[in-house]
Amino acid sequence: MSTATSNAIDWRAAWTAALDDLEMDVLAVETMLADERRMAETPPSNLWRPPTELGALPLDLKPRADGILTRQLAVAEEIARRLTANRQQMAVTSRIETGEAVKRPVYLDCAM
Repeated sequence: MSTATSNAIDWRAAWTAALDDLEMDVLAVETMLADERRMAETPPSNLWRPPTELGALPLDLKPRADGILTRQLAVAEEIARRLTANRQQMAVTSRIETGEAVKRPVYLDCAM
C-alpha cells in the first residue's frame, strides 16, 4: 500500500471516529430528553471536543455530518422549547395559593 493511500485511509478513519463521537453525544442528549427523570439524575459529564488537525471532511462523510448537524439543531430547539415551558410553568406555580401564610403587605385604611 502506498503512503498516499495509507494517509487517505488514516484521514478518513480519523473523521469517521470524530463523527462517531459527535453522534454518540447527540444520541445521549436525545435519550436524556426522552427520559426526563434520567436527565435530572445523570447530567452529561463528558462534553464533546472537536478533534484537532483533521483537515477537510471527506466528501463521502458529508451526508452523515449533515445528518448529525440536523439532529443537533433539533435537540437545541427542543432544549430551548423545554426551557421556555419550564419558565412558564414556574411563573404559573408561583401564583398558586398554597394555604400557607401569605407574605403580602396588608393595609387597613382607617381614614374612612
